[in-house]
Amino acid sequence: MKKVKPITLDQLEKYLWGAAVLLRGSIDATSYKEYIFPLLFFKRTSDVWDEEYFQALQESGGDNEYAADAMHVVNIPEGAHWNDVRNITENVGQALVAAFKRIEDANPPLQIKDRTIGGLHGIFGSTKLWTNKHTMPDELISKLIEHFSKQTLSIAACPADEMGTGYEYLVGKFADDAGHTAQEFYTNRTVVDLMTHILKPHEDDSIYDPTCGSGGMLIKCLTALKEQKKEWRGVKVYGQELNAITASIARMNLFLHGVEDFTIINGDTLAKPAFIKNGKLQQFDIVLANPPYSIKQWNREAFASDIYGRNLWGTPPQGRADYAFFQHIVASMKPDTGRCAILFPHGVLFRDEEREMREKLLKADLVECVIGLGPNLFFNSPMESCIVICRTKKPKSRQNGVLFINAVDEVTRKNAQSYLDADHITKIVKSYEDGAKNNGFCKFVPLDELARNNYSLSIIRHTHNNKVDFSEQTIDFSDSLNEWSEAAEAVRSSYTDLMKMLEAQA
Repeated sequence: MKKVKPITLDQLEKYLWGAAVLLRGSIDATSYKEYIFPLLFFKRTSDVWDEEYFQALQESGGDNEYAADAMHVVNIPEGAHWNDVRNITENVGQALVAAFKRIEDANPPLQIKDRTIGGLHGIFGSTKLWTNKHTMPDELISKLIEHFSKQTLSIAACPADEMGTGYEYLVGKFADDAGHTAQEFYTNRTVVDLMTHILKPHEDDSIYDPTCGSGGMLIKCLTALKEQKKEWRGVKVYGQELNAITASIARMNLFLHGVEDFTIINGDTLAKPAFIKNGKLQQFDIVLANPPYSIKQWNREAFASDIYGRNLWGTPPQGRADYAFFQHIVASMKPDTGRCAILFPHGVLFRDEEREMREKLLKADLVECVIGLGPNLFFNSPMESCIVICRTKKPKSRQNGVLFINAVDEVTRKNAQSYLDADHITKIVKSYEDGAKNNGFCKFVPLDELARNNYSLSIIRHTHNNKVDFSEQTIDFSDSLNEWSEAAEAVRSSYTDLMKMLEAQA
């Protein structure tokens, strides 16, 4: 095998996005990911198989049988390699589907003690996508295959970290193109950085994301350990994702980042949580999540009498499942080391309809910190977001109260994108760790003061920023603005759903 030239990150990004460009005008932007990610995964695994094969061939002095039977990260059966499909000129979609199926069957999951990990069953997604010649004719599939064939994606040419970075770039680009639907699989990566800095993953932690999207939060925790030169391969990661395609993308994402010990399950976390141990909800050291915002279609009645006891504080209203996810997350935290970071819209902090549940949450003394973030950090939404940090065992200095950090101004806006830069993250993390006294940015508020304020967790109310004082009356505009923003977002979401329904009926 000839020596391959490493791909620069810039070359990798242009190469990956070039595949999406080929699809423009043929399919909707929201569907790019369903085609590009399976092909990328197929090409990567084939090239890595080749690399391993030629290495084994060299080690064995040219023994082809030994090299073919050597251990491979992904087993590629004879006739199911990238090059096999590349040589097909007719019914290319069917050939691709056949290769996908054979690779999935050749890589079953492993049973390790009480856990089932790995396995490629279903990872390539729907087979119907490739066999519909109206939307994906042979010519277009062949163009995609030839485009991906321009580069070698072996480990030598493209190490796991670089491959993962390129993959994350592609996820972000698809989110830009796809618009509103992107939030189901993409969370602002700088916000994830902040959440990870606060939770500080350890080498022996178990990490869980109940609404994992493309797996970015799980990967960031492992990356944080890598960056500190700590052992990350033994960390167990778990995720559940409602959307089947997105769940497959998460599995590919983890695999392409070099992660092998993971379990990602496609399913509804509220209706049927995937991780159960001895009939009870499995618990983890770290839980990170960006739950879907205020979903309305969920089984409220079942949650009211949840067999796993997740309705710790009560049953949320039908129109807002936020506190159902909140309670699931808290119930999934280990009683001694459990900690979580949840990205929410601000409304969960002060809405009247959830006041009683919020009171029980605060009296349980689980909320350690509430961090208010600026606008536009929810993908494709102008709403302000917040991060809620909970711990099952809070430090003594944080007990019977909540630390508030008002970081709404810590946002950089550039090229129509909003993000936290390194200075913002450093400032917020330092305030979280120091727990500074009230300075307009950070304040610890005792439980009795929260009770006097009707158990509202409004950041503006407690940090006393951005208030306008008219004589004896103080008017807080921020909560009203956030409520209006939530209502506007709900209207937009409903309108989008209605348009999709009408298009389907047309």
